[in-house]
Amino acid sequence: MDIEKTSAVITGGASGLGLATARHLISRGGRAVLLDHNETAGRQAAAAIGARFVACDVTLESAVNAAMAEAHAAMDGLNLLVNCAGIIGAGKLLGKDGPMAAGYFENVVKVNLMGTFHCDKAAAHLMQGNAPNDEGERGVLVHTSSVAAYEGQIGQIAYSATKAALAGMTLPIARELARIGIRCVSIAPGVFMTPMLAGLPQEVQDSLGKQVPFPPRLGKPEEFARLVQSIVEIPTLNGTTIRLDGAIRMQPR
Repeated sequence: MDIEKTSAVITGGASGLGLATARHLISRGGRAVLLDHNETAGRQAAAAIGARFVACDVTLESAVNAAMAEAHAAMDGLNLLVNCAGIIGAGKLLGKDGPMAAGYFENVVKVNLMGTFHCDKAAAHLMQGNAPNDEGERGVLVHTSSVAAYEGQIGQIAYSATKAALAGMTLPIARELARIGIRCVSIAPGVFMTPMLAGLPQEVQDSLGKQVPFPPRLGKPEEFARLVQSIVEIPTLNGTTIRLDGAIRMQPR
């Protein structure tokens, strides 16, 4: 699929990996609609890069369906979904105040896993009506997993569970949607310079970066965006999870 022909919906698009991806796609001639629950930040981000913004809580199926339909109408099409909406969800099974509350775990699942599920099915439903390209392709779904799917640290029970689930459902989705020419790929980032990490002291950022074998630094959101472009452009990338981590393997803490 040609990058300049992309009409993309990007969740969590108001900042971080999502915003970098939208900026990159637009700079290559594509179009993007940003979905985010933060309306103020979302509108500002969209205006800055020439995108459209739609406020959306990805945990609500009806809200996702409406937002996806609005984005589809605004761009007169949809052939790329990049799921970047998510929360960290740090917490121990047995914390200092007692066992983890079920509601806390459920909230991480609702945002990270159910949110991606809602967006995948809503986008795929619209993509199936696209005219196929020369290879029969109609669209691409991208998940944001994490290295925590493989090396979850202490305190990442809920987060790791959801990121492993995103990687785990990639192949079944790709297999199911192959008949209509829709691909599904997951990206598992390592330690990236996101708004959360940008707020840490410089010495902490440097320390985290040095844990990466090579290059010994934090990942750049633009590198995530460039991988999304490669996924879009290379049709045989399908049904897999790609680690984007500089060869880091996370320690227990």
